[in-house]
Amino acid sequence: MSALAITAGFADPVIEAQAHFHSLMNALARPGTVHAFPAAVDAPAPLTPELAALALTLVDHEATLWLDATLAGSKPVLDYLRFHTGARIVADPAEAAFALVADAGAMPRLAEFGQGTDEYPDRSTTIVIAVAALATSGGLELTGPGIEARASLGVEPWPGDFVSQLAANRAQFPRGVDLVLVAAGQVAALPRTTHVSEV
Repeated sequence: MSALAITAGFADPVIEAQAHFHSLMNALARPGTVHAFPAAVDAPAPLTPELAALALTLVDHEATLWLDATLAGSKPVLDYLRFHTGARIVADPAEAAFALVADAGAMPRLAEFGQGTDEYPDRSTTIVIAVAALATSGGLELTGPGIEARASLGVEPWPGDFVSQLAANRAQFPRGVDLVLVAAGQVAALPRTTHVSEV
């Protein structure tokens, strides 16, 4: 695909990246809250605008990026991400600084991604997962840093054994992955410090 055939990224890269980063930081600081995330990018399917916006915000030529099979199987998606981010796309999720997931039900287990170390916990993978819907009420109860008492979060779809995976992830703190969830125009986050249970 030529550069001319690749769809556009941000119209105003600095302003839009800052706005998306601000929304993401608010979501990470307050797990269980759902924030507006108006991703105005013309991304090639199956890359959602929200996945694309976070890739353009977080990923650069120094980062390693892992894509799930749905995204990695699309040449237009590969070309788009390589052109706009310059990131090195890796096949092993354990090598990734960032991961983009279009199909949550088919993603590897959380333990297969980069876990960081006790000395360098920031060397773990931040996983960005596209979901169909997010809501501030639903089947998940959250406690932990950034949450006053308890919070409720609805995520559709929600993989069947994700709660047990998140518990194992949280137990190895300061190591572990952080999750960012995006739906149409929305973002929420489940940092490694958050305790998640089903209600």
